[in-house]
Amino acid sequence: MSTNSRLSMSQNMAIQHISQYAASRRGAAQASIREILHLSNISLSSFEDAVSKLRSHARVALHFHPDRPLADKKSVAQALLEQGIYKSQFETQISNGSVSAYPGGARDLWEMKLFGGAYQMEGIANSERPKYGALDLMLHSDGPSPRFGSCYFLLAPQVSYRCTYTYGGSQDDPLEKGTYEEFDDILAAVLKDAFFREYALGEKGLSPPKVVDWLLLCLNLPITERLKQMPSRNLDHFIEAQIHGDIFLHDDVEILVADPSFQGTDIEATFEKLCLKYAIELHWHKGFAIQADKVPPDFRGPTMPSLAKRLAINNLIDVRAVGAAVNDLKCNPDLWSDRGNLDEVLQELKYMWHVLVRFGEPYHK
Repeated sequence: MSTNSRLSMSQNMAIQHISQYAASRRGAAQASIREILHLSNISLSSFEDAVSKLRSHARVALHFHPDRPLADKKSVAQALLEQGIYKSQFETQISNGSVSAYPGGARDLWEMKLFGGAYQMEGIANSERPKYGALDLMLHSDGPSPRFGSCYFLLAPQVSYRCTYTYGGSQDDPLEKGTYEEFDDILAAVLKDAFFREYALGEKGLSPPKVVDWLLLCLNLPITERLKQMPSRNLDHFIEAQIHGDIFLHDDVEILVADPSFQGTDIEATFEKLCLKYAIELHWHKGFAIQADKVPPDFRGPTMPSLAKRLAINNLIDVRAVGAAVNDLKCNPDLWSDRGNLDEVLQELKYMWHVLVRFGEPYHK
């Protein structure tokens, strides 16, 4: 089994652990793939060509909220501009909800199980921990996993070779895991969902032939083509990628897709400087906005309508309004105590972003 000289011992061990697990499931995965290809009248050569296209062109997306505050009060966007590196939650200590990235915390425990203790060895630095994204196969304008952030970086395709993958969020310990070296378990999961549910990766009406045709014909479409599409609103169905090793903006990031509510703000100015400094393309998706009185009480809980009224500017909520509330909460927690403690209110604000993704209309100034 190959190792990557760019990676540390713990990072290579983590990748090898997942590869060995996926190899143990290879036989069953390949049997499922063969059966679905046969029933769907797809030739093995077409499928293999599609997988080859995936390995050549598929990118990992890193979703993030650029206006969230760090411990030094700088925004995530400003830190990215100054440091030129995308850091893990163990380093930033920020989260959309409560932070569990510390020894013995929930994230540490599930990483220990996922990677066989590779990141719990003595002397492991927080900077060695994996960063989390999603494999971008369906090219949705709002990205493959918008629940994790309104903006996203698209990495160079070669970064995908030093990732491990789970079919769904790793916090749920899904059975299907893999690496590009051992990817059959992930591919079988996608094909099974497409065959039995006609739904996979946030895409309705997706059959196995459509999966294969899409991979063959569409993975290398220009970024401008995807941004013409309406958002997928996909909160839950994605191939999570755990990226092992450093993510340098200049070397590893090729495209930034941002939410249009940040246009005309300090965040846009920071993004323009960042993209110029690190040779990254800057694009904008359609964004999300919702009227406060349209926020439902039965999607992320009955407190959402009252929170919407508090956040709204001229009865309208966008991601910038949610971010402003997060910043105010961090600076003035007492002003939000009527809604709960810090972690509880952060959770509410995270849920409001989910509401925006699911129900929001395209953003217009």
